[in-house]
Amino acid sequence: MSRPRVLVVEDDRAIREGLADALAFHGYAAVQAERGDTGLDKALHGGCDLVLLDLVLPGRDGLAVLRELRRAHPTLPVIILTARGAEADRVRGLREGADDYVTKPFSIRELLARVDAVLRRSPERPGDVRSLRLPEGQVDLERQEVVFTDGTRHELSLRETELLRYLAANPGRVVSREELLSRVWGVRPGATETRTVDVHVARLRTKLRDPGATGALLVTVRGKGYRLDGAGS
Repeated sequence: MSRPRVLVVEDDRAIREGLADALAFHGYAAVQAERGDTGLDKALHGGCDLVLLDLVLPGRDGLAVLRELRRAHPTLPVIILTARGAEADRVRGLREGADDYVTKPFSIRELLARVDAVLRRSPERPGDVRSLRLPEGQVDLERQEVVFTDGTRHELSLRETELLRYLAANPGRVVSREELLSRVWGVRPGATETRTVDVHVARLRTKLRDPGATGALLVTVRGKGYRLDGAGS
């Protein structure tokens, strides 16, 4: 298994590089960004497992980045970095969906402990699942596409990709529609129809050439939810 990838979005070069060095020393793969817009791009397309996000950034402020991340990747762990005493910013960050926050100045030991804790209490997050093997092809979750041995390709929407990634990160476990709505769509169960999940599963089955019955990859467990079977990573 590859090392967890942590993206550090921080405009202060000394802090950013110091965090990256400490993370690398403790077994993480550290990625850096000094602007909000470039950080958002790396978070959306870089296969990160956790984001350390400063709130005051050039290009795009941290809260705007956080909102975009929550829309696109509802389950991606985010820890915000904020100045001491900025209680309003901390509260806003948590309300926007941050998993935790660390106030500046902070100790490296405290930050690493919080990174470890957020990743530990989020075992269902997509993590390192980046590709899946199919009986007749492969799914590349980073490129958001399905490629079959006969040369056929199908593009996956962002939501289809995250849905498949989430199920693949929970092998052998039946995941309820309500959990999928919460973790993949980022909405409170009951706020939208669970039929939304069923529609996306149906589209995925078509693109994966999944029969949906005997030998199905996406198994429907009546009255409970869905389970992913038969796809290797």
